Order: sequence, then C-alpha cells, then structure tokens
Amino acid sequence: MAFPNLLKPLDLGFTTIRNRVLMGSMHTSLEETKGGYSKMAKFFGERAKGGVGIIVTGGVAPDMCGKVHGLAGKMSTLSEALPYREVTKAVHDEGGAICMQILHSGRYSYSPIGVQPSSTKSPISPWWAKAWQLPQFGINRTISNFVNCAVLAKEAGFDGVEIMGSEGYLINQFLVQHTNHRTDQWGGDYKNRMEFPLRIIRETRKAVGDDFIIIFRLSMLDLIEKGSTIEEVEQLAEAVAQPGMADIINTGIGWHEARIPTIATKVPRGAFSWVTGHMRKHLQAEGLNVPLVAVNRINTPEMAEQIIESGEADMISMARPLLADSHFVSKAAAGKPEEINTCIGCNQACLDHTFSMKRATCLVNPYACYEEELVKTPAATPKKIAIVGAGPAGCSAALTCAERGHDVTLFDADGKIGGQFNIAASIPGKEEFHETIRYFSVALKKEGVKLMMNTRIESPDQLAEYDEIVVATGVLPRVVKFDGHDHPKVLSYLDVLKHGKPVGERVAVIGAGGIGFDVSEFLTHGKKSPSLDVDVFLKEWGVDKTLKSRGGVANMKAEVEPSPRTVYLLQRKTSKHGKGLGTTTGWIHRMGLRKKEVKMLSGCEYKKVDDEGLHIKTKTKDGKESTEVLAVDHVVLCAGQEPLRELMEPLKQAGKSVHLIGGADVAAELDAKRAIRQGTELGLKL
Repeated sequence: MAFPNLLKPLDLGFTTIRNRVLMGSMHTSLEETKGGYSKMAKFFGERAKGGVGIIVTGGVAPDMCGKVHGLAGKMSTLSEALPYREVTKAVHDEGGAICMQILHSGRYSYSPIGVQPSSTKSPISPWWAKAWQLPQFGINRTISNFVNCAVLAKEAGFDGVEIMGSEGYLINQFLVQHTNHRTDQWGGDYKNRMEFPLRIIRETRKAVGDDFIIIFRLSMLDLIEKGSTIEEVEQLAEAVAQPGMADIINTGIGWHEARIPTIATKVPRGAFSWVTGHMRKHLQAEGLNVPLVAVNRINTPEMAEQIIESGEADMISMARPLLADSHFVSKAAAGKPEEINTCIGCNQACLDHTFSMKRATCLVNPYACYEEELVKTPAATPKKIAIVGAGPAGCSAALTCAERGHDVTLFDADGKIGGQFNIAASIPGKEEFHETIRYFSVALKKEGVKLMMNTRIESPDQLAEYDEIVVATGVLPRVVKFDGHDHPKVLSYLDVLKHGKPVGERVAVIGAGGIGFDVSEFLTHGKKSPSLDVDVFLKEWGVDKTLKSRGGVANMKAEVEPSPRTVYLLQRKTSKHGKGLGTTTGWIHRMGLRKKEVKMLSGCEYKKVDDEGLHIKTKTKDGKESTEVLAVDHVVLCAGQEPLRELMEPLKQAGKSVHLIGGADVAAELDAKRAIRQGTELGLKL
C-alpha cells in the first residue's frame, strides 16, 4: 500500500478514524454567507468523499464575547446547533468524521465586548476593539459556555469537538504571563494558569460522555518572548493526556501576533514537526500514549508519511492542502501523488480573504468553497478549442475545457508551460510554485490536451480550424522612460529572473510592488534558500530548536546569512513599501528584506542613469526634498506590466469567437489568483 503509515486507521477505543489525516480548522466565511450551511455541507462533504479521516471545522464561539467578529459563528442555543446537521450528515454520508472547533477569541476579538484574563491590548486588533478583564463569575460562566457549546455540537451530529487552546486565543491567554497578570486562583504560578483549560476539558468530558471525541489544540511553541516554557507545556500536556481527558492532542505553533512566519510559503515543509516529536517522546516516557498531531506546511503525502514513520506524530493536520485538492487522500491512496494539486502556501485566496472578511477559496483551486457555484458538467457540444498562452490562466482554461470533453490545443512561444510561474518559482521562498506547474503538466497530459510549445501564433490563419480561441498571452514589462533608461546598467526584471543576466554587487530596484520584492529576494540570497532548509530558516528567524528559551524565542538572536549584494528598493509613492502585498504575508516579506539590510526609499523621482549610477530626487511626507546619486552597478526595472494582446483584433476581424483572460486581460499586478479563476470560469462556460 502507498503511504501505509498515513493511511493506517487510528483506533480511539470507542471509534476508529479511517486514516491519519486530520483536516485542520480554518475559517472560510461560509458560515456568514447566505445559504452557508448548504455550502459548508458541499465543501466538507467533498473533502470527506476525497478520503479525509477526520475534519475539524472553522472556529465557532461558545458565546457572544468569544466571537472573532460580529458576524462570526456562535453556538450557544439549540436553534444555532440544528442547522449544522446538514453539514455533519454530508460528511457521514461519505464515511468521514467531523469535529467542531470551539474557539473563544479573547482579546483577539474584533468587537467592543471581548473578554480576557487581564486588561491588555492586542497589537493586531483594531483600535476600537476592546477586551474586558473577566471577573471570577465571568470565568466560571465562560467555562460553562464551552461545555454547553460541546453538548450542542453533539446534538448537531458532530463526532467531537476541538477545544482551541493555542494561537493566542483566550485559553492561550490564560496560560502565559504575557497576557495573564492575575493574582487570584487563575493567575500567578503555572498550576493556577493552566486550570482554566483543564476545567473546560474535565467538565466537557463529564457532559458529553466517553463516546465523543475531544481534541485539545495545545500551543507547544508560542513564539513570543513571554510565552510558555517547554516545561510548562509538558506539564499541561501531561494533564491533558490523562485518561478521561482529551482523546487527541493537536499541535499549535505561534501566536497570531508573533513576528515569525509559521505557515507561509517561506516556511520550509514540516518546519515544526520536531516540536510535536519532542512532546510525543516526552509523553510516551511518562507512559501516556494519547495520539499527537503534527501541523504547519505539511503539503505532500510523502512529507506526511515521513513524519509519522519517524515517530514525530501519530496524525497529520492539513488545512490549506485540502483546500487545494479535496481528493488529496484518495489520490495518495491510489498511488498517484503526482496528480495532487499541491498547496503552495501563498495565503492569497484563503487567509488573506478571511482577514478581509471575504469568502475563502484557493489560488490553485477556485472550486474550493464554491462547490455550489462552480459545477463541472460535460459539454453539450464538444468543440475544437485553441488556447494561446500556457501560463496559469491558459493552463486552467485548457484543463477545464478538456475535462468537459472539448478537443483542446494549448500553444506557447516558450518551450514549457507555466508562464510567469516559472519565474516565480526561481525566487527564494517561492519554490513551491514548481508544484503547480507539475500539477498542470500531469493533468493536461491525462486529459489529452495537445501541447504545442515553441510555437508563436502570429496570424489568425494558424488558428483557422478552431471553433473557439482563448488568448492568454500574458504580459510584458512596462517600459519606464527617463534619461538613461537605455543605459547598459538598466535591466528589466525578466533580464534578471528569466534570462539570467549578470547583476553587480550594488543594485537599485525600481518598483516596490510584488515583483520588486521578488527581485530583491532573488538578489539578496545566496545559493541556499532558507525555505528549503529547516535549520537555516529557524536560525534566520531566531527560533530556539533546543526549546530552552521561553516561548522558543526569548533572548534569541537571529542568524542571517549576509546578502551578497547591497540593494536599494525604490518607489515613487510615499506609502509603506509593499503596501499592496498580501494581508497575512506582506509583513514577512518586509521583515525578510530588512534582515538582508535592503535600503527602502520612498517618494523617489528617477532623474537619470549614467556611468555614475542612478540619480534620484526624494520627497518625504512632510515635503522635504533631497537629491543623491546611488552608485550602483545595475538598475532593475520592476515598474509594472503591459498586457500582451496583439492577437485579439486580427482574430476578431477574421470573425473568430475569441476570449481574453489572464494578464493579457488585466495586467495591473501579476495576479495568478484571478488568472486561474478566470481560466476556470471560462472553461466551464465554453
């Protein structure tokens, strides 16, 4: 059997989970969408159909004060519980199990009525959000609300609950001195501070009985300076693992306010499985054998199998990988891991959407959370379709059309598919983009799409035999005109990233959007990418792998490999660099470049380039101006793109049915999320 450890059933005594894959909790905003329960049923049902062992829902608050925001899900009454029966039935009909996560946001609530252990202010909450210190009766009431929520979840048909005790939410806030300054029975020494979660678990078990799964999400590595010590985490884990407490312990890594990336694509695969491994070894030495779940950036069955086989964990949590491919498990079980649409950790359509109050989906899989809206049906009349351009938009359109029964030919002037994704994959921290190209290569071949690479389409006559033509020819770098723009020092981003032109030791990068940041990453890294080496990554971000430091970071100094170049990152705007980057990843990119000592200059006017270097005038927000010459060897232009759509008019004039998608349609920023979705939606219509 392929992946025998990953696919081995897990016996919990009163029930058996069919394999070791746990679909981790993530908020999708389906709960707040019109017809949300039906949409959730489709979403989770599809993952159960794809073979997932046990699913954990997005967080549901036990009371009003615990809601992440005003529209977030809550379960404190039977009327709020019963609609979930549609969701649990959909999962059970496909042979899966499903648990509801009970999440109390504490001081992370985007609300004026939040509560917390002590009066502190969250650095990531809006200014108007307020969390009040819980009085004694409020703590007892909150514990009762957790228990009530679990009882209602059982009534709704859930197989269990996950009690969220990590990521800096309320339970985690009680556990650490960072947020718990109490001097009563709920504060002070660790034994007092850990009583809050233990009371919740004990009383929940008493209320729901022994035939109901309780998962406890335990923060094993807080990644904040005043977080828990490893000894404190071990003490709590030992108490949670006692008979009659939790059936499974899930790993939590990092508070939301921690300034260390934990799930973005910059994070190496399986970067934190060693933390779970340490805890599993400790508990087994104490004679405690509760199953432990490893988490974060585990996106292939090979990595998951390796972690379980090594003894670091009993189960693997995957959230975003199951957004990317609902049939991840069944493909692995069939021995076809190459057919999996792999999560690339970009966050652009999942977490970025969640934090922007939008419905989550997936950059590489637009069907995710849109199972009701995007329905693939056989084409009523199969057609011959030509798609010009094999970037993300063209590939997604070609695949969707072929899956529906059309006869598809995919053309590209380059020698391989992928378009701009080939360039993105060359950036340190974006190596995962290779996986999407691999997925499309395998899927297009499987569906019989004819690939015509190294073929430039210049005339409508070349496409005369086709019923429908899709133009997905992408973009060209925008030419920036200033004195000396044609100087030998001046390069385009394609010169650097695609054509491999030599770049000197002092470089000015013009344009601080996504491409400018990518080029700066490329220029400031040596041969070893931290995203491919766990130890290098942990050192670069100051994480203590020995676990001797409080929270895993206290008094740690980051060890960053020096940049081989001096890099200036320039923009005309006076706003923050990378303002348009992803909500959940922009800070990571900015911190990464600061670690490499990239000099970020705003309010720049580019006067000229000559043998001396780049002449600029800068203007600060208060109106002060200054001029200087940056003595650089090269200037790299990353100042936007222009759509490449020269085929459109000739095709229209020839009377062809033609469609425009991807960067050739809108070239504002290189937007793979829009491109892949656009290609998919067009493919469903043709």
